[in-house]
Amino acid sequence: MSVQAILLPVFVLICLTFILLGLTGRSRVSALKRGELRIKDIALGQNSWPDGPAKFGRAYENQLELPVLFYALVILAMMTRKADLPFVIMEWLFVGARLLHAAVHVTTNNVRRRFAFFLAGFVILALMWAIFAVRILANL
Repeated sequence: MSVQAILLPVFVLICLTFILLGLTGRSRVSALKRGELRIKDIALGQNSWPDGPAKFGRAYENQLELPVLFYALVILAMMTRKADLPFVIMEWLFVGARLLHAAVHVTTNNVRRRFAFFLAGFVILALMWAIFAVRILANL
């Protein structure tokens, strides 16, 4: 597989992360300007944000949790030349699940639907790691 094909899903997920960071910042500044809370209410990291900024903030934070294992795997798969077509397809499935998870998180925040997308991404990523590990350990 080409480097571009392998890294495009990574770039999409990173774009999602930056978009969510921007939306988080915008919604937090707006909440402060509207007087929904004061700076001293959040200055020490207190969880005092109204629902809107809280949803964007958690959606952003979620992109810094499970996807870290995805980024590590992509790097390792590229270094060991194990990033083939099935790997790239699974990358896209994982990224799709993360996009849907984030979309639900910042809109309806339906926890069951959000969890379903999280679980789908988790299962895909766990399978990717298992396949990678077998291929490396069995020297395939």
